[in-house]
Parts: sequence; structure tokens; C-alpha cells
Amino acid sequence: MSPDKWEQIKEMANKNFEVLSNEVFELSGEQGEGTCEELVFNGPLGKIKLEMVVKPLVVGKKTHYSKRMGTGAKVDYITSETEKVRTFFAYKWDEAGEKWVEMDSSHFE
Repeated sequence: MSPDKWEQIKEMANKNFEVLSNEVFELSGEQGEGTCEELVFNGPLGKIKLEMVVKPLVVGKKTHYSKRMGTGAKVDYITSETEKVRTFFAYKWDEAGEKWVEMDSSHFE
């Protein structure tokens, strides 16, 4: 999803629905640094959470291992300095289970 489309979705949610929170988190992990912007609002289906995750593109990985018994392998991910990957997730709040459930993207088409 493009940054412009994400901004349009946020603007529409702010204009049409009651926004409960809009936060940006820093991510860190074995596949590189990144950011996650999270928008929670009350929509026609109930409580909805939208996430836009932006991470560097993984261009390769290097595995370090030893032939000794009992030692594990370590994986180093090689990421691009310039290219980013944007991933969009949508969740619906499940009242019965009291947890976020990912919405199937095939319903959006």
C-alpha cells in the first residue's frame, strides 16, 4: 500500500468514525528495524484496528552455524538501506474471545 493511500484511509476514518487511538511504534527484531502505525476506531463492524508496518527490504540472509552437537544456528538478515516494504493489516475486536482477530483480505475486493 502506498503512503498516499494510507493517509487517505486515516483521513476517512477520522472524518467518519470515532477514533479511539492513533499511535506509532518503533519495531526491532531479527529482520531489521521498522515502524508500525496503528489506528483504532469504532466502525460499522465494531471496534477495528488498522496497522501499517514499514520495514527495510530483506535482500538476503546469512546463516552462521557450527558442526558441534548442541549448538544452534544464527541467522543474520541483510536489509536494503534505501528500499522499504509496507504491509497493511486489518483486525476486528472479538468481544467473546477478548482479542484482535485478523480480517480476511478477500472480503475487501
